[in-house]
Amino acid sequence: MTRIVIIGGGPGGYEAALVAAQLGADVTVVEQDGPGGACVLTDCVPSKTLIATSTRISVMSESAGLGLRFNGGPDGIVGALEADMATVNKRVKDLARAQSFDVAERLSYEDVKIVRGAGRLVEPHVVEVGGRRIDADIVLVATGATPRVLPGAEPDGERILNWRQLYDLPDLPEELIVVGSGVTGAEFAGAYLSLGSRVTLVSSRDRILPTEDADAAAVLQEVFLRRGMNVMSRSRAAAVERSGGGVIVTLEDGTKIEGTHCLMTVGMVPNTSGIGLEEAGVRLDSRGFIEVDKVSRTSVPHIYASGDCTGVLMLASVAGMQGRIAMWHALGEAVQPLKLGWVASNIFTDPEVASVGVTQHMVDSGDVNARTVMLPLFTNARAKMQGFEDGFVKVFCRPSTGIVLGGVIVAPRASELILGLSMAVQQHLTVDQVAHTFAVYPSLSGSVTEASRRLMAEHAY
Repeated sequence: MTRIVIIGGGPGGYEAALVAAQLGADVTVVEQDGPGGACVLTDCVPSKTLIATSTRISVMSESAGLGLRFNGGPDGIVGALEADMATVNKRVKDLARAQSFDVAERLSYEDVKIVRGAGRLVEPHVVEVGGRRIDADIVLVATGATPRVLPGAEPDGERILNWRQLYDLPDLPEELIVVGSGVTGAEFAGAYLSLGSRVTLVSSRDRILPTEDADAAAVLQEVFLRRGMNVMSRSRAAAVERSGGGVIVTLEDGTKIEGTHCLMTVGMVPNTSGIGLEEAGVRLDSRGFIEVDKVSRTSVPHIYASGDCTGVLMLASVAGMQGRIAMWHALGEAVQPLKLGWVASNIFTDPEVASVGVTQHMVDSGDVNARTVMLPLFTNARAKMQGFEDGFVKVFCRPSTGIVLGGVIVAPRASELILGLSMAVQQHLTVDQVAHTFAVYPSLSGSVTEASRRLMAEHAY
């Protein structure tokens, strides 16, 4: 029986463990925080739980246009709603623990052994955990990553925070300064704005979400500004310090911003130091991420890696797929290498931003030849009924064949709507095929088929 030891119990680890166990391997998962890892206990699951609450408040706050009135306060529904952060944070933590328990139960059902502690490679085929040595034929490293610390802005867990420390705050931050306007920064800035904080978002670039679709970023920034967020573009934080009962963020140009709390969202660093990787011959890149190929192999044949520690794409879905691919390959099963062009991603703001396949930048730069249609969400009947005005559906296809190359959706629950486009990209469907697929009327997904009909009508194949 093949002995497999997995260092790390997040999605890149436990998904791999399930595959390996079902294929008959003897599997041990080493995890120091708990089943599910940081993704379940401190990162993805808690943040999306918090965002679910903030989105509910936002929807209720903007319901007056639908004819709803709330008699709970003199200012109507907006003035009457407030977040009870003690209850919100308790729910966040309880749900994370429950999800971790569910992961543990599933692993136990598949006879996967869980060892609590920090694993380290002490020999190429030996993992040590708290003095215990575990022999392995195959090792999978899935140790994840940790929030990057900006020198001069070290989190203290009280006023200067990383996102893993937010859920211990006793009250809602009155004035929250968010440093970093990438995915994490935008998600938390939008969430706390809806929960009732006064939010300043510090962006070092000329717009928020600098690596995402520019049209999507423009919509989201407009929504943030309309809802009262202070977005400071082309502003780079140099230092953050405590000041009485608050914080002062100093920008590189000397500007000072005052608030009650500061949230640092300036990237991630891989958890690859001090665990014996380099001694075992595993090659790391200049930033410390583990170099892997498209079947998750490292530079050492029997050592694989998955998830954030590889820096491939820091998404739980990618981590899980990397882990599964690693085990299929290691155990001799037929396997399809990881294809990043098939990855669907989502930003859990309000509205959400989902994308798959080629990007607008690739089309604009000439790297990809594609036809494009973009339909504003306010033209969709269901969106009108629900009072949704912000967003769009964008679809890319090949000019000659009409094969769907990708798309972007900015809408409520875009994370659910993107599946149709994701399947079209992976299965090489044409816009004709998508256009002839029935969508419910009225529905937001109807904009996907409508965009496909526009492309089909505009271009002859």
